[in-house]
Amino acid sequence: MPWFFAVAERDHDIQNPTSREKLLQLGGYLRLDPDARVLDVACGKCGPASLLAQAYGCRVLGVEKSEEFAAEGRQRVEAAGLSHLVDVVVSDAKDFTLEAGAFDVALCLGASFAYGGLEETLAALVPAVRPGGAVAVGEPYWRRWPLPDGVDDIDCVALPETLARFEAAGLALTGIIESSLDDWDRYESLHWRALEEWLADNPDDPDADDIRDRHERDRASYFEIERPLLAWAIFVNRKR
Repeated sequence: MPWFFAVAERDHDIQNPTSREKLLQLGGYLRLDPDARVLDVACGKCGPASLLAQAYGCRVLGVEKSEEFAAEGRQRVEAAGLSHLVDVVVSDAKDFTLEAGAFDVALCLGASFAYGGLEETLAALVPAVRPGGAVAVGEPYWRRWPLPDGVDDIDCVALPETLARFEAAGLALTGIIESSLDDWDRYESLHWRALEEWLADNPDDPDADDIRDRHERDRASYFEIERPLLAWAIFVNRKR
């Protein structure tokens, strides 16, 4: 079966509900410069890594589980002339050893699932950053709490509890960059277009029915649940 997200995110330069402008804003909040060493966990196709390296001259080590995404990321890095600044390692995040205090900044944008959740992600990333360094995580949270009847809770919490998890990890919040509805709609629309085109081009694929079923369920859920109730933001934190 084609990997669902390889199909769905075929056209994504940035595989999160955010924008180039907001990622550049992130780089400014982080005070990135050519001396900064950055870890990017679940770096995908290296959209943020390439953008930040090009804009700020920082060195980025990306860790990506998907060989397909990592290969495309390397191609993009090379095409942009950034191979001297961005390196990509294929590894499950949980299996990749992080040297204590080795990085100035650790990023995990929209991928705390790589470690099993936000708290586990912070437990892994905070020790890898030097004192006074930064940890930035892109994470969803519920706009409304308690949730309306009939809405199943997913693995995220309301904003106050989300902030408390960063505080409990020994971090001080220094910035937040929230996604707009336009960011969300653009991110999801690229999924729908890619999936509809793939399904039209591959009607006889043995897995086409399963891919269409997931596509249509995810699209319906976006309008019924995620768009009205769920927010996503990049939380920028300083390690105490």
